[in-house]
Amino acid sequence: MSRECFYITTPIYYVNAVPHIGNAYTTILCDVLARYHRQRSEKVLFATGTDENALKVREVAEAEGVDTRAYVDAMEPRFKEQWQALEIAYDDYIRTVEPRHVRVVQEVFRRLMESGDIYLGSYEGWYCVSDETFFAPSEVTDQTCPNPECRRPLSWVKEDNYFFRLSKYQDRLLEYMESHPGWLRPDYRANEVMAFTRAGLKDQSVSRINNGWGIPVPGDEKHVIYVWFDALLNYLTVAGYLEDEEKFRTVWPPSVQMMGKDIFVRFHCTLWPAMLMALGVELPEMLVGHGFWTVEGEKISKSRGNVVYATELVKELSSLSGAAPELAADAVRYFLLREVPFGADGDFSRSALVTRFNSDLANDLGNLLNRTVAMGHRWCGGVAPEGARPDPALAEAARNAAEEVHSALCDIQFSKALEAIWTLVSNGNRYLEQSAPWNLQKEGKTAELGNVLYNALETARVVAVMVNPFMPACAARMWTQLGLPGTPGDSVWQEAVEFGRLPAGTKLAAPEPIFPRIDTAKMKKPAEAAPAKKEPPVTEERALVTYDEFKRLDIRVAKILSAERIEGATKLLRLTVDAGEEQPRTVVAGIAEHYKPEELPGRSIVLLANLQPAKIRGVESQGMLLAADVDGRAILLQPDAPQDVPAGATVR
Repeated sequence: MSRECFYITTPIYYVNAVPHIGNAYTTILCDVLARYHRQRSEKVLFATGTDENALKVREVAEAEGVDTRAYVDAMEPRFKEQWQALEIAYDDYIRTVEPRHVRVVQEVFRRLMESGDIYLGSYEGWYCVSDETFFAPSEVTDQTCPNPECRRPLSWVKEDNYFFRLSKYQDRLLEYMESHPGWLRPDYRANEVMAFTRAGLKDQSVSRINNGWGIPVPGDEKHVIYVWFDALLNYLTVAGYLEDEEKFRTVWPPSVQMMGKDIFVRFHCTLWPAMLMALGVELPEMLVGHGFWTVEGEKISKSRGNVVYATELVKELSSLSGAAPELAADAVRYFLLREVPFGADGDFSRSALVTRFNSDLANDLGNLLNRTVAMGHRWCGGVAPEGARPDPALAEAARNAAEEVHSALCDIQFSKALEAIWTLVSNGNRYLEQSAPWNLQKEGKTAELGNVLYNALETARVVAVMVNPFMPACAARMWTQLGLPGTPGDSVWQEAVEFGRLPAGTKLAAPEPIFPRIDTAKMKKPAEAAPAKKEPPVTEERALVTYDEFKRLDIRVAKILSAERIEGATKLLRLTVDAGEEQPRTVVAGIAEHYKPEELPGRSIVLLANLQPAKIRGVESQGMLLAADVDGRAILLQPDAPQDVPAGATVR
């Protein structure tokens, strides 16, 4: 990370539409990392903002019959409303129409013209207004945008343009990628970037004919600067480039630059670093591309009517549960961060959100905090008991959780960090069940009772510290109920996660559920699925298959990345597996009676990869793991030397 500052950025967002949960996801990810590093007493600069100079923004404004500047001025506050609803604590918010940014963009353009890295030429080819992207003829097959998330009609453009010599930096970029493993995250995206770069980088058009909107090319106002060249430079503007030398020295380079996978390869991993090389500026320390979110299995789209906005979702969840809006926002944050391993695509559904709310938040976290505080009031005079000794097992569990959270966040693995915290939550609840303080109270064992309640309260305190970057309002409520001043964010992480720091005699606040359980019986239920048709009985003792039929089976080795139980199912686990593809898969497996979820991550398995996907308990399973049936017990099949067999290796 940067020596003097943890500098983290979101991409800046087009203002042609209000941000949905997909945009919110990127911003939440950055907010978690920013809060975590602040909690470690590091200097942090967290920047986000809006990209307002795009041609498509002008077209939307024209369609609505308003002046473009008036349109962007009206839209920009709506982004801040969304971020406020989700408790996003950014340090700088940049608009690309700001004078500070216009000055930097024009000066960079002028310098690169002087150095010869930008030159005047002629462009003829396909252009997607929606994506603001130029495409080579070889990339276009049917005059529609090659981006599967777009697929809108392309325009054939023929005009004089300024070009950036991107091809000049192809070899330097490849050399940098090869010598800096971990620079591009997740790792499997790095392979995609390298393949794109090896295929050949062509000089990039970096201007458009001036149609009345955009930043003029210095010395040639017939042209405006291409929005992607302009937008990427916001990261330099925020850091004080060319205008605040001291700030730039302490802030640059960015520690983490977060974005969706759609703008990862072409813009942030090739054009952006090449621009920095041309300027002689150090490259970012880490570029990170996350997966997409769908809604109920479908792409987020206005035409489908399935766009989910943060402010509306928070209000809806608050109304369903009775939780305060800021706590409903925390529940949304938790769901998006926990539901899928980072990098994979995720599917948002209200039923899955409610399941997480009730199971993880109302039950697990609520049990740990509320019943412990209530017992403290009932049996210990409403204070943290005196003379207690930290339980060694809980202290070790807290220490392990803190180490795992730190490791996971450094590795940009948010769901793993939350899994580590919830393991500690489970340990705290198990400790209460095994210690049975209600029995100790009946038996008059006052000292033992005080010891148990102190350790349960202390576990809740450590959880509040750890959960603060993810759910700041929840952490603050936990802190208040524990009778502690300020918020967990005021404490220093490295010290606050140490077990045994709850002062004896601390006066506890009245217990109050932070996440009141949602009554799912009152929610509208989807129509029951039609019963499956019964298959005709098999008359042959064992059917034979031809070799050609066998060849149709895609059986391969896969590695389990994470495993968790599916609520309401005693036999099923939801596995996320690396099958050697661009993205991990989700597989539902009936092995919960034979394997614990925590035993599985890191294990190699054998996967039938081309099985027709099927929804099982609301989770789409994308394949089937193979196991031996030994007297009703499932025994996983795995390579003899799994360390020598990569994920994706074919089984024949």
